[in-house]
Amino acid sequence: MLNKVVANAQEAIKDIKDHSVIMLGGFGLCGIPENCIDALVKSGVQNLTCISNNAGVDDFGIGLLLKTRQVKKMIASYVGENAEFERQLLSGELEVELIPQGTLATRCMAAGYGMPAIYTPAGVGTEVAIGKESREFNGKTYLMEYAFDADYAIVKAWKGDTHGNLIFRATSRNFNPLMAMAGKTTIVEVEELVEPGVLDPDQIHTPGIYVNKIFKGLHYEKRIEQVTTRKK
Repeated sequence: MLNKVVANAQEAIKDIKDHSVIMLGGFGLCGIPENCIDALVKSGVQNLTCISNNAGVDDFGIGLLLKTRQVKKMIASYVGENAEFERQLLSGELEVELIPQGTLATRCMAAGYGMPAIYTPAGVGTEVAIGKESREFNGKTYLMEYAFDADYAIVKAWKGDTHGNLIFRATSRNFNPLMAMAGKTTIVEVEELVEPGVLDPDQIHTPGIYVNKIFKGLHYEKRIEQVTTRKK
């Protein structure tokens, strides 16, 4: 289907069921799929496994799903801005898998490329290596890390067309394009939705072949974790 447009976030995520494994794009709070996260909260879906660079903050991003206890397991590399995440982790309410950021990105990439696993030196000799297979190449030890197996990838792009071709902006290009390739079903919200042919082909970061559903998002807050300004 070439026209992949759905009406809104609620329509886009309606098929997501309890116990789904979901990738959520963004870097910190930059480029996160705000509309889809809000729709997931309202849907009441439970026992999600969320794969993301971050865990949001207490009142924004994935933090909203943690607040409503909709996340069973969190797979992430940076979780330092969320007090509710910390509470659930320390109390044993939330399963957590912390992954080096480069490993997280490469496991996403491997899934998109159809590779079952990758080898990386990151984590060798640390707690990250516990229970994992290792192998030596040219005298150096590497860990074997499996590609992610996600039911859905939910990402946010700056611009997209109705065929699903996407352009990301600045830092939001960090994890979103990798995750867009990696989900069995990829859902995209965009700031600007245009007709085919409007986007310059040389500027497209993710081709529409990877995208299943796309819609124009609304009311983006675009927060950052820590606002630091100089004195007047």
